Amino acid sequence: MLTGLLCIAAVLLDRWQGEPRQWHPLVGFGALAQKAEQLFYGPPQLSAAARRERGIEAVILLLAPWVLAAAILAWLPLLGTLVALGLLYLAIGARSLGEHAEAVATALEADDLPLARQRVGMIVSRDTDELDEEGISRATVESVLENGCDAIFGALFWFALTGAAGAVLYRLANTLDAMWGYRTPRYLHFGWAAARLDDLLNWIPARLTALGYMAVGPQPALAWRCWREQAPGWKSPNAGPVMAAGAGALGLALGGPARYHGQWQTRPALGQGLAPGAADIRRAVALVRRALWLWLAVILLGGWSLA
Repeated sequence: MLTGLLCIAAVLLDRWQGEPRQWHPLVGFGALAQKAEQLFYGPPQLSAAARRERGIEAVILLLAPWVLAAAILAWLPLLGTLVALGLLYLAIGARSLGEHAEAVATALEADDLPLARQRVGMIVSRDTDELDEEGISRATVESVLENGCDAIFGALFWFALTGAAGAVLYRLANTLDAMWGYRTPRYLHFGWAAARLDDLLNWIPARLTALGYMAVGPQPALAWRCWREQAPGWKSPNAGPVMAAGAGALGLALGGPARYHGQWQTRPALGQGLAPGAADIRRAVALVRRALWLWLAVILLGGWSLA
């Protein structure tokens, strides 16, 4: 019961305050990860196996102290509850996700494509300099759906299951994956551990996120069909179910070719229906918010039934 109340309180705190504007711990962790990369990456002549070992060591060194500290602090009498609430609040970013998406939609509605490209470039890793309105809308909707899991539901899942330490582990591992989890020459081996850990931690939350999108979306049958038929063809085992179910729930056509780091990638189609526009960005944000309230209700009712 307490876990459910803490989840609701953290979501409400995030909605009220948003992410810290200064001294966000994840920003500091990112800077620490950059220094660890410089220390552990090693010389160019290293073998793939040696590079992978160094990546594993870096992940362990970066994650273990913070997860252990969170576990110890959360067990403290009285103070532990406040620590758990604060850590979960810092681990989720529902308001920030909505604000970034709204900024893109507003620029598109003002017919300011350069500004829209700049703003969508802040939340996606693909190249945005030549995207048209449809491409910007598609990239933003895909980001909202995928980051619903990464920035909200994954942290809630691990907090409900294992407490504050689980939420910290999830969010920091997800941050490392965002920094190192690329199949580029530099990170293919060094980022292997970060990418695989993120895949493992996201496996169940991603499917529960997809289930949430299907449950609260206007087209649940289409969401289920797209999830079942399209997700296996997506390159990510977790992003596939999330985005396929979300695209189907919204009745949108997502996926397709996209350019990353100057190279075009062939991506399967996701969803079914019309190409997305600026209005669909807000529909995607609303879908994530409805799924969030469903999650909170389930967590609270689950805790109540076990009390």
